[in-house]
Amino acid sequence: MTTLPPCPKCNSEYSYQDGAQLVCPECGHEWVPGEIEAGDEARVIKDAVGNVLADGDTVTVIKDLKVKGSSLVVKVGTKVRNIRLVDGDHDIDCKIDGIGQMGLKSEFVKKA
Repeated sequence: MTTLPPCPKCNSEYSYQDGAQLVCPECGHEWVPGEIEAGDEARVIKDAVGNVLADGDTVTVIKDLKVKGSSLVVKVGTKVRNIRLVDGDHDIDCKIDGIGQMGLKSEFVKKA
């Protein structure tokens, strides 16, 4: 009897074979053995115009953004230098002069 690999999503040991695919009964994930998961690839983050962003880029804010929990506003045209791309709700971590550390969504910036 051959041992099947555990589920790559939930790490369950109860995976079973269904034709050419393997299936996890606990989380319902299906995969082809030996195939690289698409979710493991690097995420491509694009700005509002469709340009691909990378760590260290300079971007410009395209909309007035209110800073949550304060009366400050990031104005249109504010240049943000040396951005860092992260996973989560906000795609960009940065430091804005006069405001400080902040998380931005890529849909509100364009590459400078």
